[in-house]
Amino acid sequence: MNITIVGTGYVGLVTGTTLAELGNSVYCVDIDENKVAAMKNGVVPIYEPNLEEMFLRNIQSERLFFTTDLKEALEKSEVIYLALPTPPGEDGSADLSYVLSVADTIGEMMTEYKVIVNKSTVPVGTADRVREAISAKTSVEFDVVSNPEFLREGFAVEDSMNPARVVVGSSSEKAKDIMAKIYQPFTNTGIPIIFMDEKSSELTKYASNSFLAVKITFMNEIANYCEKVGADVDKVRLGMGSDDRIGNRFLFPGIGYGGSCFPKDVKALIKSGKDENFSFEILEATEKVNTSQKVILVSEIEKYFGGDLRGKKIAFWGLAFKANTDDIREASSLDNIKLLLEKGAEIVAYDLIAEKNVRRILGEKIEYAKSMYDALEGADALFIATEWPEFKNPNFSIMAEKMNTKAVFDGRNMYPLEIPEQNGFFYKSIGRKTVVQETR
Repeated sequence: MNITIVGTGYVGLVTGTTLAELGNSVYCVDIDENKVAAMKNGVVPIYEPNLEEMFLRNIQSERLFFTTDLKEALEKSEVIYLALPTPPGEDGSADLSYVLSVADTIGEMMTEYKVIVNKSTVPVGTADRVREAISAKTSVEFDVVSNPEFLREGFAVEDSMNPARVVVGSSSEKAKDIMAKIYQPFTNTGIPIIFMDEKSSELTKYASNSFLAVKITFMNEIANYCEKVGADVDKVRLGMGSDDRIGNRFLFPGIGYGGSCFPKDVKALIKSGKDENFSFEILEATEKVNTSQKVILVSEIEKYFGGDLRGKKIAFWGLAFKANTDDIREASSLDNIKLLLEKGAEIVAYDLIAEKNVRRILGEKIEYAKSMYDALEGADALFIATEWPEFKNPNFSIMAEKMNTKAVFDGRNMYPLEIPEQNGFFYKSIGRKTVVQETR
């Protein structure tokens, strides 16, 4: 099948590459000429494990193409996926201007039946608005489908090639048949395709992400309570996660959730509720708790240094909002760095994957190290903000040699408590006892 993907951001590029891998001819459209030229030359514009190999393979197999010409791609394709940004407005609502603008343009260009697929995360009722926008410009028959993505950054290729389910919202039997044909390689292996109406499909994405945000935040609250009463959150987590009604995923405590999805989708669902005179009280509490959780270790760092952080050199391991991505949107590292800088601390950070994106925001306000150990040279404390695999088994002897003070503030609970304890480090994590027998 011939398919067009409008938008080559994170969702669009992974979706387009996946559909090409499944044997379709895919035309990826973007207005950024430089980006399109780079992709034509085999340059992947985002960091995502295992994407580059699949990306290059499908370019070489002449199934994956890139263009700035929407009309040309539209003429070649039966199905048009909209994978456009829906950034939050000041009130938290999803900005649909990109989606509706492209819908308007498609209406002007369309000369034969097409299926328009909303792949972007959009509020309930967006399919109707896209349908209205296209209908205002053409009398040609078309259908609008909601087909939300459920990709985890860092695992997007795995999720796209082996999804837990495919959700399709459509009231058209013709469109359902076409979507079933696209996803037949999945259904042939037992992966379910769930058909529903468009509004239910749109809400399924928001409900799924918001529930996971609640689950993370609940575990963070339990972790904070563990510290008050002397319980160990790792043991609580194992006990909870062994209940198959709860499951063990998204139960790891830390310094809050971030990224491009959870914060935006929680805000958007809260705002959508208010538009209907409905209050998502759980989500409002979740957002409030997450905001404070992200910087919960800053007060601990202040306490350790007697309330004065002026001139203290804090090393950061990790800048991305999570491991295996270069995404820094809503990253907890940035919240902590900003607050520590305001308190007079000096920051040196190490994250080779996300550094480029952080430089665009912070410039030279902080230093950037070339290795995890270089970041520790003369540091008064280490802050672990991202759970990159290379941080999992560090050489504590080298750390001790390089640091002025053997103090670690771990926002991702990377180590069993006995390891920093055996090496004489002060070690503060989330929801566990503090190791205090450092050598200062």
